[in-house]
Amino acid sequence: MTGYRLNQLGAWADLPFFETEWPRIEAMLSTDPRPILPPAPQVFRALEQVPPCDVKVVILGQDPYPTPGHAHGLAFSAEADVRPLPRSLSNIFKEMQSDLGTAPENADLTFWANQGVLLLNTILTVPAGMAKGHQHLGWQLLTEQILDHLADHPRAYLLWGAGAHKTARSVDAVKNLKIETAHPSPLSARRGFFGSRPFSRVNGWLQARGQQAINWANTSEIS
Repeated sequence: MTGYRLNQLGAWADLPFFETEWPRIEAMLSTDPRPILPPAPQVFRALEQVPPCDVKVVILGQDPYPTPGHAHGLAFSAEADVRPLPRSLSNIFKEMQSDLGTAPENADLTFWANQGVLLLNTILTVPAGMAKGHQHLGWQLLTEQILDHLADHPRAYLLWGAGAHKTARSVDAVKNLKIETAHPSPLSARRGFFGSRPFSRVNGWLQARGQQAINWANTSEIS
């Protein structure tokens, strides 16, 4: 595989992962005969979109959508024309409707990233049709280094699913807003994701610190 955009990573490129681990992972990806999602130029898109100094909120998921045409490098997001919505995203929007009374009109969450929301998965690639198919490649090391790097300032963390909880175990729950719930997938959303009110809680925390709330629904008014 070719096309990874390491030259677009900015300050993230200084993480030790890219020198010590990435060559091995890239080699393993290049020899995997299966279609890999997302496309190579989008694998590091979450980092390209939000430099470390701009991160206000971290949403940590599991791995990219395994359905071809869905994953585009931002956790839980998909291209605007994807219909029906990926099931996890549909549940995220249901919770947002319950929490804020509104939700985005389509699957593309790029506008969250533009406001400082790092949409990160603990695993950055997946073989098409095989969820968690790359869970043993070592991507979690990158996620851990990202979280360590972000420990310099208080931030809000939405940790969705057991994998996110484990990877972010070092995040200080006193210094930061740390909300750990079940994953929003249909298999687990009713085990604590629904009713967690993550969006209003994050905005309340940000505003209490004198920061701009996140416009979660891309509307003219922020709840």
